[in-house]
Amino acid sequence: MSRKPPDYELWLETARTIKPLRVRSRAAAAKPPAGKVSSKKQVSLPSQPHVHVPTPLHKAPPQITGLDRRTTQKLTRGQVDIERRLDLHGTGIEMARVNLLGFLRDAQATGTRNVLIITGKGASPFSRHTLHGADHFHAPERAGRLRRLVTEWFHEPEFRTLVAGFQPAHPKHGGGGAYYVRVRRIRDER
Repeated sequence: MSRKPPDYELWLETARTIKPLRVRSRAAAAKPPAGKVSSKKQVSLPSQPHVHVPTPLHKAPPQITGLDRRTTQKLTRGQVDIERRLDLHGTGIEMARVNLLGFLRDAQATGTRNVLIITGKGASPFSRHTLHGADHFHAPERAGRLRRLVTEWFHEPEFRTLVAGFQPAHPKHGGGGAYYVRVRRIRDER
């Protein structure tokens, strides 16, 4: 036999008398109710400064869709011709981002397709060995700060216009401390 708390009946009686609040949209909640003007003097509160958000002139940058199967196989085997390299190893975070963005813009402008971005593996006790296989690249003990940030930057809008796809490099090109990046082609706007 279950015992009910002493206030259970009171709770049920109170719950029956409650009406749910009406859900209003945010636009309706921001507007003052029409027709309800009080005779008291209203105090105007300072409004928040207007922040201008520019409307985009172009459509949103494309998502990084990754690489096709054949290109992925070539990259995984290290059988790709690297056209240009950028070594960010030892560079500060702010300068690394600026250098990476400039490098990718230049690569796109010159028609370069396959580049190697060297980030370094990070300073962890397990960063010195090289393993063969796909699972070791994303192991938490191998995650250097710059290495992690570079992949996050690739998903930002200004980088998505430049990067078609990326993946960790083959051990002969730096392994977990480097990334192959496929630079997006410039499309003619018609």
